[in-house]
Amino acid sequence: MTEQTNEAAPVRNAEFKALLLLVLMVVLVAGSALYLLYARGAFEATQTLVLQTDNSEGVTVGMDVTFAGFPIGRVRRIELGKDGNARVIVDVPRGDAHWLRSTSIFTLERGLVGGAKLRAFSGIPTDPPLEDGATRSLLVGDAGAEIPRLLAAAKDLLENLNALTAENSALAASLANVQGVTGKLNGPGGAMGLIAGDDKNAQQLAERASKLLITVNALATKADSLIGHADTQVFGKQGVMTDAQATIVQLNGLLADARNSLKKMDAVLVEAQAVGANAKEATADLGTLRGEVESSLRRVEQLVNEINRKWPFKRDTEIKLP
Repeated sequence: MTEQTNEAAPVRNAEFKALLLLVLMVVLVAGSALYLLYARGAFEATQTLVLQTDNSEGVTVGMDVTFAGFPIGRVRRIELGKDGNARVIVDVPRGDAHWLRSTSIFTLERGLVGGAKLRAFSGIPTDPPLEDGATRSLLVGDAGAEIPRLLAAAKDLLENLNALTAENSALAASLANVQGVTGKLNGPGGAMGLIAGDDKNAQQLAERASKLLITVNALATKADSLIGHADTQVFGKQGVMTDAQATIVQLNGLLADARNSLKKMDAVLVEAQAVGANAKEATADLGTLRGEVESSLRRVEQLVNEINRKWPFKRDTEIKLP
């Protein structure tokens, strides 16, 4: 009995240790799970944001929504709405919700390399904060969607290039014409042959051009002689300019004489003004003298009348009728 007890004791110890190790592992796993949930914000107060788009390709559950490169929200669920549009449910922690405003814009960017990215942009930080449960449109920018359009444009460009470089194309005809013109320019006639069309016409045209040059040279010589004769007639010793200079000298002398005459006339006018002033003064003196003479005459008349009145031998010329 003692031997059986001694054999069962190590087994119980091993079982106890195994149970203890199992419990410890469960505690560690539960603690890790709780820590992960805490680290991912499972126990943090959040508010809900709904993003609507016609295609949610590239969006996955647990995907971050970033603002200025920092995660401020996480995709909790993706569902299909009654209107056929995809609804992306995002949980935004209360501590980071102040970065989102009522005028914020949300974008989904799909690049050629890498996964899709959900981004938020807030242009005016002073706008009202985004309310809980708000629904916003998700703007999608897909670089891969532009590839078919680029391929179609490249295909059209290649077709146009093939049409331009074909044997019977307008570009080929233009190049042939340019080659023909270059050949004529390099030929014996040169540019003259290109203008005339063939060598015979080019030779005739060259002969006419030489004759025309001879005529032009003769005309230039005559023009030079005419210009020299005109210089002699105009600027020579007996030319028009010499006569004009002599006439100007005579005209200057006449102007000097006229200037002297005007000065003499000014002196005569000054003397006439002086004579007029003297005549005016004499006229004033005559008026005063006339007044004095009239006064004297009136006194003489009064004296004669007084003498006649007082004269004792005055005759009585009065005739009295009986």
